[in-house]
Amino acid sequence: MKLILALLLAAVPLEAHHAFAAEFDAHKPVHLEGVLTKVELINPHTWIHVDVRDASGKVTSWMVEAGSPNVLLRRGFTKNTIAPGTPVVVEGYQSKDGSNRANGRDISLPDGRKLFLGSSGDTGAPYEQKK
Repeated sequence: MKLILALLLAAVPLEAHHAFAAEFDAHKPVHLEGVLTKVELINPHTWIHVDVRDASGKVTSWMVEAGSPNVLLRRGFTKNTIAPGTPVVVEGYQSKDGSNRANGRDISLPDGRKLFLGSSGDTGAPYEQKK
């Protein structure tokens, strides 16, 4: 009985997983320059929070979806790879609902490093499509 319950509970996160095209628009690229405020390594996707200041000084908080924690951890990306308060540049794709959410492709750091944020699977993102 415990095994059946464990298997049922393990299947719940799989139902919540979605394809890139279900939530994000490949025709709406975003370029975010801001300050990293938080990194959440939670399943099924990592979330990176960035505060972006516009020309008038108004700050907008963005949530950037990245690959799964397991994929990022295998690439050496941990919760502590980028300290809160670090200026970053994120390239990605806008959410279809127009909210301040994006699917991240890359994040660039002040020292010149560029880290790939996408998942390793076939998500449907433009950079992963086969020709």
